[in-house]
Formats: sequence, C-alpha cells, structure tokens
Amino acid sequence: MSLRIHNTLTRVTEAFFPIEPGHVRMYVCGMTIYDLCHIGHARMMMAFDVVQRWLKAGGLRVTYVRNITDIDDKIIKRAVERGMSIRALTDEMIGAMQRDIGALGIEPPTLEPRATDYVPQMLRLIGELEDLGLAYKASSGDVNFAVRKFAGYGKLSGKSLDELRAGERVAVLDGKQDPLDFVLWKAAKESEPPDAKWPSSYGPGRPGWHIECSAMCGETLGDTFDIHGGGADLQFPHHENEIAQSEGAHGKPLARFWVHNGFVRLDNEKMSKSLGNFFTIREVLAKYDAETVRFFLVRAHYRSALNYSDVHLDDARASLRRLYTALEAVPAATVQVDWANPFAARFKAAMDEDFGTPEAVAVLFDLASEINKTHSAQLSGLLQALGACLGLLQLDPAAFLKGRPATAGQITDAAVDTLVAQRAAAKLARDFAQADCLRKELLAAGIELKDSPAGTSWVRAQ
Repeated sequence: MSLRIHNTLTRVTEAFFPIEPGHVRMYVCGMTIYDLCHIGHARMMMAFDVVQRWLKAGGLRVTYVRNITDIDDKIIKRAVERGMSIRALTDEMIGAMQRDIGALGIEPPTLEPRATDYVPQMLRLIGELEDLGLAYKASSGDVNFAVRKFAGYGKLSGKSLDELRAGERVAVLDGKQDPLDFVLWKAAKESEPPDAKWPSSYGPGRPGWHIECSAMCGETLGDTFDIHGGGADLQFPHHENEIAQSEGAHGKPLARFWVHNGFVRLDNEKMSKSLGNFFTIREVLAKYDAETVRFFLVRAHYRSALNYSDVHLDDARASLRRLYTALEAVPAATVQVDWANPFAARFKAAMDEDFGTPEAVAVLFDLASEINKTHSAQLSGLLQALGACLGLLQLDPAAFLKGRPATAGQITDAAVDTLVAQRAAAKLARDFAQADCLRKELLAAGIELKDSPAGTSWVRAQ
C-alpha cells in the first residue's frame, strides 16, 4: 500500500508521490516567537515531526522547512514592555523553544528561516504582485493585496467571497479598496522602535504576516512543492492568503498537499495564549517526563482534537510503562525491520493511511503482548525499531521504569548541534553578543562548549 495523505485543499485522502522522485519538500508554518511555547504549539511541531520521520522511514529524502516569525505586533509590544531589542527578545525565545521541543525529541527541521532575514525577497514578491495589478499602495501608506482580483480566493477554506463579505468588518480610514483586502507591507508608525522597520520603495515599514511565508517557502523550496502544513487555525486566513500571493505572482500551485493538525483543547476550548488557557511545555515537563508527553501527543491522530488533562497524561504514562515493561523483561536484539512481518506490515499500513498513529500504537501493544508470551528478543527488537519511527521506546527500559529516564528531559544531540552551528555562524558574522547569548543558553541546558582552532566541541555537564 502506498502512502495516502488527507489533502485539505481537495478534502479527500489521496495517494502521495513527491514531485521529484525520492525527495519530499515540506514547509510548515512555525512559531511567532514572543513567549514560551505551550503544549498546543508542541502538538503542531510533533505532528510534522512524525510526518517527516515516516517519510524518511520510507526511504525518502526530506527537505523540511519550518519558519520562525520574528517580527509582528505582539513581538514589538513584548520587546518594548521588557525594554529590550526585538532581536534580543526573539533570540531568547528561539533558544527557549529549541530547548523545550528538543526535550520532547522533536528533531530540528532541515532549514529554520527567520522572517527578518528574508525582507528583500518579500519586497521583491510585493513588487511582482503590484506589477500584475494584484497589489496597490493605500492612502495609509500600507501596501495591500486586492483579493477580488485573484480568481481562486477561498479554494482552500471553502469560503466564497460572498460569505466572507457577509462577515466582514467595515474598514475605516485604512485606505483599502475593499474590506477583504489584506496587508502586504505595513507603513511604519512613529511610535514603533527603530528596529521594527525596514527601508523600501513604499517607505519605511515591515512585512505583513502572510507575505513572510510566501517569500520564505518560495525562496527555500521553489514555486511549487509537495506539502504545506500547519495548525488548523491557519487554514484561513493565513494559508488562503499565502495561496493568493504565491499563485497570483507565479501562476503555479503553491503546494500539492495541504496538511493541517487539530487543536489541543482544555475544557473544550482551543488552547491559546489569547484565551489564557494554556500550559507551557516547561510547565508540563515539570510534572511529566518528556517521553510520556510525547506519547500523549503521538498516540492521537494528528487531525483530531486532543483534550489535555492530567488524567490523560497519567494514562499515557501508564500505557508507556507497559511497553517498556515488555522491553525490560526481554532485552531487545538489534534488528532491521522486515516489513513483511505481520506486526510490521500492520504498523506500515496504519502509518501509510494518513499517518494513522492510533492504529500504529495499537500494533506496539499487540507486539508487547506477544513478547510477554514468547520472550522473543527479535520481537523486542522489532518493538523498539517500530517505536523509533514515532520517536518512542529508545530509552533504557530499567531507567524509565524507575522513573528517572536519564535523557528524557534533556535537549537532544541534534538540537545542541543546531545551536552550536548557529553560534558559529554568529561568530563568523562578528555578532559576538548573539554568540555569547547562545553559549549561555547551552550552558543553562547543561552543555559545556570547548572552542579550539579546529572548531567547537561540546559535552554534557556531569
């Protein structure tokens, strides 16, 4: 059975084949980085961590791009409140994010572009849209996208222009030609700090949120790529507007598959910072080990709503212990997965049907039951190998069952390497303040750096 993925654009589950044989290009909208990440953010990043792991398990090369929005109204407001530069705030929050999601075993993407590094590309794209008559400069100084001039608007969300018009808010003194139009370039305000604006032919200002992703995904993956992902809340207006910008400029489909994960809910409300009903990843990890949290997130299907509660996490911990108990009783042999094995074949069939983790996890429990009956080291090895496809069951069983999995709460080696590389790049650019900031962040995570003429090595503090 070949891989099938639910495509939000077509609203059906379709057979997936990459545009370039053997190579998948995937873009996922990442964090707007002004505060600590909460468990809802972790759910999004975990969903696409599992996606890219399974694609790789199928022998595909994956170029995974997950952006960082490091300029917007909330970031500016928080930097002003804290009396610091925007760059200092976003550097701090990026470091915190990488530590927190690294603790959950979420692998770094291939590329993690920051919006502020792509402003020239954004301005170039805005210029292309203006030349095509799809963008205009308003009397306010903003540059807006003319929604009604793009024929395909609404195809992702299924919203017609008439439906959108019925729910619109009347634009007052903003210079829009139509209330549905959205901003591409925001004119600078005198009240904003100097580091919140860039020069342009339209006057000083900063990019709108939607144009950031169109420019970054186009620059890193090309005009058309395989998968565009993000949380379900981004389907409209963010992803709808991305399509309008990118396809309006280039006349090509932006992505073949659109993939959206469901929300984490608390008391039947979407977990969000705006509602104030959220738990940060750090708060959750203070009560539960990292693999339990990962298991809680992974065992639910990525498109389903996920209810957060201590009861559900307690159940996840008890369930995970049952799997580790089987591995402790029968030490695993090292095995290569034989996908013809009945357990492996069922696991693969589940994952190939739109990343069906609930059914795949059920296979793991069936395997554990068989291990308890047969005491087969080969089956223990298979259990561990299939668990690895989900980022699970890679700790020492005895340590996990004693409640002190030695590496569960630590930043991963891959995340450390990413931060070390970022520090090296900062030093090369003579941004010594940023390099020092990264060294301190690594030290806080228990990582000691050793610089030498040959490069930088690191060790975990004892």
